[in-house]
Amino acid sequence: MSIRLYDTSASQVRDFVPLVPGCVSIYLCGATVQAAPHIGHIRSGLNFDVMRRWFAYRGYDVTFVRNITDIDDKIIEKSRLSGLPWWQIGYANERAFNEGYDALGCLPPTGEPRATGHVPEMIEMMRTLIGNGHAYEADGNVYFSVTSYPDYLSLSHQELDNLRQPSGEGETGKRDQRDFALWKSVKPGEPSWETPWGRGRPGWHLECSAMAHKYLGAAFDIHGGGRDLIFPHHENEIAQSKAFGDDFASYWLHNAWVTLSGEKMSKSLGNSVLVSEMVQKWRPIVLRYYLGTPHYRSTIEYSEEALREAETAFARIESFAQRVVEQHGEVTAAVHVPPAFGEAMDDDFGVPQALAIVHTAVRQGNAALAADDKENAVARLAEVRAMLGVLGLDPLDAMWAGPAQGEDLHGVVDALVKLVLEQRQAARERKDYATSDAIRDRLTQAGLAIEDRADGSRWTLG
Repeated sequence: MSIRLYDTSASQVRDFVPLVPGCVSIYLCGATVQAAPHIGHIRSGLNFDVMRRWFAYRGYDVTFVRNITDIDDKIIEKSRLSGLPWWQIGYANERAFNEGYDALGCLPPTGEPRATGHVPEMIEMMRTLIGNGHAYEADGNVYFSVTSYPDYLSLSHQELDNLRQPSGEGETGKRDQRDFALWKSVKPGEPSWETPWGRGRPGWHLECSAMAHKYLGAAFDIHGGGRDLIFPHHENEIAQSKAFGDDFASYWLHNAWVTLSGEKMSKSLGNSVLVSEMVQKWRPIVLRYYLGTPHYRSTIEYSEEALREAETAFARIESFAQRVVEQHGEVTAAVHVPPAFGEAMDDDFGVPQALAIVHTAVRQGNAALAADDKENAVARLAEVRAMLGVLGLDPLDAMWAGPAQGEDLHGVVDALVKLVLEQRQAARERKDYATSDAIRDRLTQAGLAIEDRADGSRWTLG
């Protein structure tokens, strides 16, 4: 069965047919590094990490490029307000983004180019666009003429007559207010580069077209990003790249937002939840489960309650894996995932449906443990590990082997719970069942699940 993708440009699910058989090329709009990442930023990288893993599982050779926008209006404004150099702000936040990706188990991209390293490529694109009549210079700015490209707005499906194009300060000399900037003329105190049209700095949209062309060529398979980038960013990328002569992307994939009280999580709105803070409160693998298991096109409404539910759901999976290993030794992941899991993932990366297969296998595995059926328990864990592996969520994988948040207290908690369980066992031996039941109820209220076995009682997170 072929992989099917929801293509924003077609507004429908399409069969994935790669440009090069056996290979897939992906360009993801990455971080604009004016501030440290919140969980909405990291969700995009995580969603495309799952997609990349699934392509690799299906046998594709994946080239995954995720750019860094290290110069733009917001970074310059941050520099002005803080008194720090623009490049220092950008680099510090670039590191923060990569620490967030690493913490949540995202594989590193094949390439991660910075915009400021590709000014020569941008100049070459502008020279071509001016030469073929799609762009023009005015007051040191270079603009793309949207009316010169008949298919403009084919991605966002807007009407040109109703278009309102965002414009920045100093964008003077436009022939049409709907035109957008490829290059912005120099302003006092701002970083700038020399071009045939004077000193200035790149426009946001041109950066990605130049980097995609350099690393993936004139045509590549998939362009991705958050749905807020559909217009103007991705729409303008298409126009300038195709007017330049590139076929550009065959498929457009967009992930939904993380919202807070119904609003998109945003640095500018001041409602963001920073990744660096979240990994101090929650285990990174739980955060990955929370952000990575809803469908990538579904909005996540952030709440601590939802995170606790995710923590509980993942604990059931992790507890099953640990119990099988404790009772039967290490279990290697199966070579293949169950067919139903594969069908779900092939259908536009249907992670929620795929995860239902995981939880079914966990329930079957727990039943096998209760029946002392080693063969089935081990087989179910092998399947679970294979499925979680392609989601980056295998709790037994070496990636998650480091000390988890609060792990240094695990021994202390274990000793305290064992002491309470010994008191409960003593009450049972003297037939004081009321006290025994009361102790169990208190432990359950504290979030612990107690399992009575022939060799004693065992506790896990409920």
